[in-house]
Amino acid sequence: MKLEFTEYKPEEAEKLSQWISSEKWPFHGNPEPTPEKVMKWISDGFFDGDENKTFWIFTEGNTFAAGLIALHEFTDDTPIFDIRIRSEFRGKGIGKSAVQWLSEFVFTKTDKERIEGHTRADNAAMRKVFRDCCWVKEAHHRRCWPDNEGNKHDSVTYAILKEDFLSGKITPVEWDYY
Repeated sequence: MKLEFTEYKPEEAEKLSQWISSEKWPFHGNPEPTPEKVMKWISDGFFDGDENKTFWIFTEGNTFAAGLIALHEFTDDTPIFDIRIRSEFRGKGIGKSAVQWLSEFVFTKTDKERIEGHTRADNAAMRKVFRDCCWVKEAHHRRCWPDNEGNKHDSVTYAILKEDFLSGKITPVEWDYY
C-alpha cells in the first residue's frame, strides 16, 4: 500500500484534536483522550517545534489520515517516536511502512545515529513491526506502564542504529557484558 507523509502544521490543531480524540488508542498511556486534553498537548508543543515533529500518514488517494507518526526529543541524540494508526487501518502494513519511512527520514535527513521506540510488552502488533523493520529489543521494564484502571504493564524498548539501517544488518545487544 502506497503511503504519503505530510508534516503537521500548527493551523491543523483542531483537526488533530478531533482526529486523536475520536479514536481509542489501547496501548497509549491515555487511550481515550478528550479533545480538551489533546488541545493541551498541542499547546504544550507535543506535536511541533524544535523538540517534536509530527507527520500525518495518508493512504494513496485518501484525504482522511490513516495514521500519525510523531518524533519526540528531536534535539536529543536519540529521538523517540509515537505512532497511531486508526482502527480501520490496523493490520494492513501501515505501521511497518511508517516505521521504515521514519527510519529513512531520520537517518538521511538528519545527523541522528539512533532512534528509540517504546511500547507495552503486550502490544504484539507493534513488537512485530519493530522486528520486521530490523529494530533491536534493548530493554524490558517490568510493571512500569500504567493504564487508566491503575494496572501496570511491562514495557519494552526497541532501537535502530543508523549503521544498521544503512547496511541492512542488525547489531545484536551484548546482554552478557558483565
